[in-house]
Amino acid sequence: MSNKKQQLIYLAAASHSGSTMTAMLLGAHPDLCSVGELKAVNLGDKESYLCSCKTLVGKCSFWQGLSEKMAQRGQDFSISAAGMDMRTGATPYILKLLKPLVRAPFVEFLRDCLLSLSPTWRKQLPILQKRNADYVSAIAEQAGVKAVVDSSKIGIRLKYLLKNKDLDIKVIWVVRDGRGVSLAYKNPSEYADAKDPKLRGGGAGKSMEQGRSIEIGAREWGRSNQETQAILATMLKEKWMQVHYEDICNNTEQTLDSIFEFIGVDPTKKCFFFKTVEHHVVGNGMRLDNSEIIKLDDRWKSELSEQELATFNSIAGHYNRYLGYNG
Repeated sequence: MSNKKQQLIYLAAASHSGSTMTAMLLGAHPDLCSVGELKAVNLGDKESYLCSCKTLVGKCSFWQGLSEKMAQRGQDFSISAAGMDMRTGATPYILKLLKPLVRAPFVEFLRDCLLSLSPTWRKQLPILQKRNADYVSAIAEQAGVKAVVDSSKIGIRLKYLLKNKDLDIKVIWVVRDGRGVSLAYKNPSEYADAKDPKLRGGGAGKSMEQGRSIEIGAREWGRSNQETQAILATMLKEKWMQVHYEDICNNTEQTLDSIFEFIGVDPTKKCFFFKTVEHHVVGNGMRLDNSEIIKLDDRWKSELSEQELATFNSIAGHYNRYLGYNG
């Protein structure tokens, strides 16, 4: 195999910020592929979980081919038990240390020092790094593309992938108005899953995520974006860019051109009709929707009460304005 690093485009974001739509728009480019969240920690019932091609994920030819390519790399692989999460095989000690969000460099130095005291971590991390690099290169080979898009979002995964010697990573920080995100947290089934109730929860017909209060949603949104900021502060500026979900929806062509130029692929090959392109995505339920209309979801303006808006504003209003949102 070539010693050239495999290119990976990582979407960093708070949950429900439009990363699935963004990943599918990017994956519609002939030089890119997205299969959703590469960490793939919870697919629900593998007997009912659907690939975005509407085939059971265990019977999908793409995933079967990917398993074969992983086997060629010496990896036993099944998407229903991907083993790509950095917590795979972790002891309670490791789990405790990996739980806090990424913060300042000194805090991360302390985290790494404490993790290094664990023989399990010292053994497992190189195995996980190789497995993730093999996975990304296998996806690129299976799809015949230059780069792979990972919409895993979370910072702790990104932190360690950035240390992977076999991956060349660029980061796209997808930001969405925190009020829209908080509404999705409040009722994920209604505001962050497939439109068809029968397809929710990956095809099982029920949501796998419980609703949370506006207060919790606001805090999660803020903390997730601040975590991304902490990681980006350690990176070269040419290796990351910020994109607003609202711009992807309202100024799609111009925003995609900027993203593709950043990635290093031909912007003229973009495809707005992203659902007409063959995808094999796992993750957010919207991947199963037939509609490919790119439309801004700003239902928070009518669905959140004045009290809920006041609650959000007291917790995360300042940071929301810092990220460019008025009100």
